[in-house]
Amino acid sequence: MEKPPQAPGLRWRDGKPMWRASKAAVRAGYPVKSANLSALANDLAALQRRCLRLQAEMREWIGGTTATAPAFNGTIARLLSIYQTAEESPYHKLKPSSRHPYDVYARMLTVEVGARRIDACDGRDLRRWFRAWSAPNDPADKPKIAAARMAITVLKSALSFGKTCRMPGCADLKSILEEIEFPTPAPRTEAPTADQVIAARAAARAAGHAPAALAYALQFEASLRQWDVIGEWIPLSDPRPSVVVSPTSKWIGPMWSQIDEHGVLRLTPGKTEDSSAARVLIPLHECPMVVEELATVPLAQRSGPLIVNPRTAQPYRQIYFRDVWHASAKSAGISRSIWNRDLRAGGITEAREAGAPTDDVAKTAGHSDKRTTARIYDRDTLEAARRVSKARTAHRAKTNG
Repeated sequence: MEKPPQAPGLRWRDGKPMWRASKAAVRAGYPVKSANLSALANDLAALQRRCLRLQAEMREWIGGTTATAPAFNGTIARLLSIYQTAEESPYHKLKPSSRHPYDVYARMLTVEVGARRIDACDGRDLRRWFRAWSAPNDPADKPKIAAARMAITVLKSALSFGKTCRMPGCADLKSILEEIEFPTPAPRTEAPTADQVIAARAAARAAGHAPAALAYALQFEASLRQWDVIGEWIPLSDPRPSVVVSPTSKWIGPMWSQIDEHGVLRLTPGKTEDSSAARVLIPLHECPMVVEELATVPLAQRSGPLIVNPRTAQPYRQIYFRDVWHASAKSAGISRSIWNRDLRAGGITEAREAGAPTDDVAKTAGHSDKRTTARIYDRDTLEAARRVSKARTAHRAKTNG
C-alpha cells in the first residue's frame, strides 16, 4: 500500500488530509488546533506548502507569546509545557536527534505524573516513579533502567529551567533529585568483529544497499558514529545550511567533496562541533574494507552526499537505515543484540586488541587534545589514523591466518 504524502502537522483520516497543531502549541493556547485540507488532497505540492505555512504561523505565534503563555500553576505538566515552549528554554538548543526522545518522555511524564504539584513531591515519589518506569513489561525481561533514567533526565532538565525562572518548588525538587543515586544500566558489551562486518556488508550489497555497506565499513574501520557517516535529517527551521531539502526537513552530513585528492576524509564529528570542534582525518586508502566498497562506486557518482539510499536517491533516514542494518545482520547470522551503533565500538576494540597506542586510538575516535595547535593536531591525527589502520590490518591478517 502506497504511503500517503507527509508534511509537518499533516494527518490523514479516511483518505482526507488535515493539519493539526502540536500538543505543546495547543497547551500554550494556540487558537488554531486543526485545519481541514480536503480541498488540496489531489494537489500534493499545494498541500505541503499549506502545511509548511500553517506550521510556520504556529511557530511564530509560540515564539511571540512568551509574555502571554499560560502561567505556571505548580504542576509538572505545566512545567513541561513551559519548558518546551518558552523562547529562553534550553530545550530549543537540543539537536533534533536529542529533541525527539525529550518529546517522547515529556509526553510520558505528563500522562504519568503531570497532575502532581511540584512543591508536594519529595524523594520518595521520585524513587517510586523510577521503580515504576523501570519495571519490565514481562517479569522475565530485564528492567528498563535506561528508559527510566531518560525520564528522570527530562524531568531534571525541566526542573533546572524552572529553577532559573524562580518557579515555586523547582529548586527544592531538583536539589532532592540530585541527592538520589538511581541504578544505571549495564554498559553495552557488544562489539562486532571484522568477520561479522564483512558478512553484513555482503548482505547489504546483495539486498541492493551498497551504500549501506560502505557506511558499515566507515563506521567500523574509521570508528565513526552512525550520524557522522549517514548524516542527519533536521527541521527546516534549523539555521545550518543544507544542499538536500525535502518538503518537511533538510539533511546535513558528510559529502564526497570532503575526501581530498589523497583519499583523506576530513570531518568534524557532530558530538564535538559545538564544543572542541575536534576534526577527524581518515586515510581511506589504509582501510581495506572501505577500499573494497569504494571500488564499486564509479567516479561519476562521487558527488553530493557520501551515503545515499539507492531507493530514494537521498540520504538514508535514520529509522530506515536501522531497518536495513537489521536485515543485513539477520542475513549475515549476526545476533539482534548487536546494533548498528556498535560498529564503532567494534572498531575501537579491534584497534586496542591490535596493540595500537591508546593515544592514537583516541585521536582517531575524535578525542582532541586542546594543547596542540590546529596544524600539528591535523598532521598528528592523520599519522595516528595511519598507524591504527596498519596495526589493525596486520592484526586481522594474523588472526585469520
